[in-house]
Amino acid sequence: MSPKRPQETPTLFAAAGLDHDAPHPLPDRLRPRVLSEVVGQDHILGPDGALTRMLETRTLGSLVFWGPPGTGKTTVARLLADATDLHFEQISAVFSGVADLKKAFDAARARREMGKGTLLFVDEVHRFNRAQQDSFLPVMEDGTVVMVGATTENPSFELNAALLSRARVLVFRSLDAAAIEKLFAHAEAVEGRKLPLDAEARAVLVRMADGDGRASLTLAEEVWRSARADEIFNAAQLQEILQRRAPIYDKSADGHYNLISALHKSVRGSDPDAALYYLARMLDAGEDPLFLARRVVRMAVEDIGLADPQALVIANAAKDAFDFLGHPEGELAIAQAVVYLATAPKSNAVYTAFGTAMQVAKQAGSLLPPKHILNSPTKLMKSEGYGAAYEYDHDAPEAFSGQDYFPEALGRQTFYDPPERGFEREIRKRLDYWAKLRKERGGSR
Repeated sequence: MSPKRPQETPTLFAAAGLDHDAPHPLPDRLRPRVLSEVVGQDHILGPDGALTRMLETRTLGSLVFWGPPGTGKTTVARLLADATDLHFEQISAVFSGVADLKKAFDAARARREMGKGTLLFVDEVHRFNRAQQDSFLPVMEDGTVVMVGATTENPSFELNAALLSRARVLVFRSLDAAAIEKLFAHAEAVEGRKLPLDAEARAVLVRMADGDGRASLTLAEEVWRSARADEIFNAAQLQEILQRRAPIYDKSADGHYNLISALHKSVRGSDPDAALYYLARMLDAGEDPLFLARRVVRMAVEDIGLADPQALVIANAAKDAFDFLGHPEGELAIAQAVVYLATAPKSNAVYTAFGTAMQVAKQAGSLLPPKHILNSPTKLMKSEGYGAAYEYDHDAPEAFSGQDYFPEALGRQTFYDPPERGFEREIRKRLDYWAKLRKERGGSR
């Protein structure tokens, strides 16, 4: 973080000269002081990065930083203000309201009159409602502030179109293993000591950071606090000491939808190992198992269908088994269903046929079925030909009359086209045979 910090009211301890002795967490002590020290965001801060190109002109437009926690959004915003000689002002949508926004805008106007621009950093910008987001538009348009918003949520869903049209969205990526290793090496240099970990434990610590730079340094600090003299932790000891870090996952946010999409597509793609991995990721993060069980039922009817009629039976049985057994034993039933579905023959023929039938039903209107398949409970209906010439299929040869059942105005339609896979291979044989009989018996038009 830049040394140019907003003026703060001295505390009693600072006034007494004691503040410099107060402990500072490792992530705070290791904040980058210049943009070149920021790791893991080379796509925007490297030689050809978007921000690098902007800084070459020493001018900034309004920006939205979108990315997971601990990827440097706040730090980069502060350093951008330093690099462009703008006053850095920070507000949080969690704690700020309309009065706070008005105060910040008025202060920025006063600075502008004195020839000083303002970079207004808005943390958690997606938490402002639509009206509050609209209040930024005039001060962004007239240059009173350069607004830099930070969000962990997809801006396309959470921010006004009007605000997005006036700001450029830059995506901050989770830190990869190499970036986390750079942070650990920097921490070791500052601390003057190595992390007391063997090679496997160090790799585990990198994974535990989950792409979050701030979390990686917090974990490193915990390791140093926990180690006795000359003690080196292995992977098992490390996990026991740290009690693992909860994965980044918000059941109402992108992580939820990304992982359930990955699970569904892994099942559809017949990859049981990938499917089990994503199932485990979601369960480990605290996802509701019944939500997952419902999605497994959906997969059975959408992607397996009648290629394996047992898929739906097993998916429903998994849901019932979890209801009966509860956590954690019942989760194994969901895992079993996921593996069954992933390894089952795949067909979306019923899914496609139903969608087409719905479309035709909506477009064709209220067509009357052919009279020969209508009931005739009254004399009038009989006189109108209702039920006339209906052939009872069980009395026909091979229990198949070959009559046409579509409305005459619509004509015969074909919606269901089973593939030559799984059980639907047998269904295809039946349909082809019935089509042959229908043609022979004159039921086709």
